[in-house]
Amino acid sequence: MSPGIRNYGIVTAAYWGFTLTDGALRMLVLLHFFQQGYSPFVLSFLFLLYEAAGIAANMIGGWLATRHGITRMLTVGLATQIAGFLILAALSPGWAAAFSIAWVVMAQGVCGIAKDLTKTASKSAIKIAEREARTETTENRLFAWVAWFTGSKNAMKGAGFFLGGLLLQLFGFRLSLLIMAAALAVILAGVVLLLPPMMGKSKASSTARELFGKSRGVNLLAAARIFLFGARDIWFVVGVPVFLYANGWTFTMVGGFMAVWTILYGLIQAGAPAIIRRSSDGLAAEVPAARFWSALLALTPALIIAALGVGQGIHPDLILVTGLGLFGAVFAINSAIHSYLILAYAGSEKAAEDVGFYYAANAAGRFCGTLLSGVLFQWGGITACLTGSALMLVCCWVMTLALPTARPANSPAGQ
Repeated sequence: MSPGIRNYGIVTAAYWGFTLTDGALRMLVLLHFFQQGYSPFVLSFLFLLYEAAGIAANMIGGWLATRHGITRMLTVGLATQIAGFLILAALSPGWAAAFSIAWVVMAQGVCGIAKDLTKTASKSAIKIAEREARTETTENRLFAWVAWFTGSKNAMKGAGFFLGGLLLQLFGFRLSLLIMAAALAVILAGVVLLLPPMMGKSKASSTARELFGKSRGVNLLAAARIFLFGARDIWFVVGVPVFLYANGWTFTMVGGFMAVWTILYGLIQAGAPAIIRRSSDGLAAEVPAARFWSALLALTPALIIAALGVGQGIHPDLILVTGLGLFGAVFAINSAIHSYLILAYAGSEKAAEDVGFYYAANAAGRFCGTLLSGVLFQWGGITACLTGSALMLVCCWVMTLALPTARPANSPAGQ
């Protein structure tokens, strides 16, 4: 086995473990505090620092990964997540409500930093490992590796949603966090022992202008990513779980639906290379595909709203979950194409910085979506959430219309 394939396998396995616990954390926090009587807006507020911290973590994480090596940043991300779990586990039921909320928000912020440091390091490692293992064209192997990595990660996140509900039911809030911290400690040890310590180390940008002065393709794709993930989290974070619970679903059923949705989304994402027509230069067919699938995705929330309006005699929760199944399939293909394009546009020497910049935009989108999920649901219910989603997806589609179809000069076509 070549070192590149070996390193890709190690990074993927480590990120699987991280994502499993990260998905479980989201369900633990959402379900535990919903049981405590928190409103939809307060529930969304609990996740705001988690998302906001990710914006800075992605930017600085990409720079640090370039300067100090991807392996070091992956270990920092795992260690930070363990610290976040331990801080959250220290929450006391006897504390005042305002102090408890502040404590949870702080702990979530630590976990948000951990998530995006780990994500940036892991996804940057794919380009490094692929270059080491290359035996065929860059595009074929890179698209397949990115799609499998991202899709399998999302399937693990879905499993994490189910795991969070199960752990909460079996062990309670505090013990569940301690169990997950112990599991991550084992993964951290494996990364330190098995990955090359200097993997991905290069000369980092020395000025802010260099750090933020990305290529046109990277900038446009980052803007599209803000709207793409904002459109998902507008309904995903608070709106749909609370709507389903209000329509008679149990916590187990809600967590199960979120898990199944995310797992199927991840599986479709992993299979995206078999659906998308490929081009010899890696952009000529892929960019038009991004435009087509973005336009199709923008239509799905509108179709769900229309179905809810005319579906007399049909349970609204069944209409919603069916429509969101269609949304998830189209969203998965969009996300896979975007995840490939960022590595295609990224420069070879500072791939981690470009990826970090892109996922900072991703975190900004999740932040906006998380806030709007609670605000819009409290204001206008699930219809308001879906309307906001449709508007953001139209903006995403507009961004893809301007994406360049030529590879930037500093991005390798086949080296």
